[in-house]
Amino acid sequence: MAAVPGLFQITGTCNNYAWGKKGRDSLAARLREKTTRVDFAIQDDEYYSELWFGDYPDFPGREVQDGRLLADVIAANKEKLLGAHSLQKFGDHLPFLPKVLSIAKALPLQIHPNKALAAKLHGEDPSKFSDANHKPEIAVALSRFELFAGWKPLDQISPLFNAPSLRPFVPDDTAATAWTDDTLRSVVRGLLKADERTVQAIEEELKQQPDEEYQRLGFPGSMSDLIGRLQAQYSQQDPGLLVAVLCMNFLVLQPGDGIFIPTDGVHAYVSGDIIECMARSNNMLAGGLCPSPDRDDADLFADTLLLDKDSTSVEKLRLPRKPAGDGSRGHTTVYQPPIGEFDVLRVDLRAGEEELLRAPKGPMVAIVVSGAGSITGDSQELDAREGFIFFVGAGTATALRAREPMQVFAAAVRE
Repeated sequence: MAAVPGLFQITGTCNNYAWGKKGRDSLAARLREKTTRVDFAIQDDEYYSELWFGDYPDFPGREVQDGRLLADVIAANKEKLLGAHSLQKFGDHLPFLPKVLSIAKALPLQIHPNKALAAKLHGEDPSKFSDANHKPEIAVALSRFELFAGWKPLDQISPLFNAPSLRPFVPDDTAATAWTDDTLRSVVRGLLKADERTVQAIEEELKQQPDEEYQRLGFPGSMSDLIGRLQAQYSQQDPGLLVAVLCMNFLVLQPGDGIFIPTDGVHAYVSGDIIECMARSNNMLAGGLCPSPDRDDADLFADTLLLDKDSTSVEKLRLPRKPAGDGSRGHTTVYQPPIGEFDVLRVDLRAGEEELLRAPKGPMVAIVVSGAGSITGDSQELDAREGFIFFVGAGTATALRAREPMQVFAAAVRE
């Protein structure tokens, strides 16, 4: 078998969860369709939720030329493709999992368990928890992107629970101005365990609140309309809706805005197209905004929640885009989460421009989100067009050249 080059084209796999966008409305599907040598046709009545392009067994990436699994290509060439740094630090696989998500309907209210809990859950039920790793993640908006993430300040949450219908969820010995993290955990636990009639009554009561009251508490737009949308997507008895609306930050990101979700951080993506990248895991605990059989144990969910305000405030969750020294021509920026598994580079080129990217210390996977041009590296020059995905091995410098305006995102082990 010929030696694999340090630069080659791969393709990803789309999945079809019902929260995805339908047909050609799905960016994930449109990008998948444009990959060369792929038998894939978009069906107008099918949901296309995610495009995965890593080496994880679920929805795996493949080498375009002969269809080999990316995992097999890496396994046969791991020293060259992963590099000594990544092998020593993260093992024999890509340490990250990149995706494109196209969201029409809210994803579950969820957390990704920490390493210790992930290992425990994987040992107990490997069919549900398919690995023993943690899953901190970032999302970068490619369109208007709505989501719930992290906790509102306690002094914004507590006044809502003075309402007669909500006061029973607050521990009896808690003063209105004396909420603690333990209070919040207790309240979330109680909401997730509430009976359906109680949940529905509270949701209907919340819909009657004037928009001015929600705006005073930091919500943009009409929260009553959002409650109605979420009810229509799932049910009027979903306790996850109450946790999200009453306790969490509701954010609207614009294209280019980034967010970081730490391990055990609560979140629920609501709508939009995003680039997503996470540590190599597919573990999730669901608390709501999903059918009842899909919800995990409320006590486990509540006990696992990260409540640290230094990690879950809006200011800490927002992930700024910064100038990056990776590109010698100044066209590269970086989203750099506070973890070691990956950073996400973004390259923006006008027609005729070129960017020279320094060799990453570990592996890199890049996707052309828009435009057309070429990519060069390790004596390879490949066409680079919208939807094309490339694997760049450790120590491989690359050059991007744009025939027309081009935007590229790349997950990489840089340091």
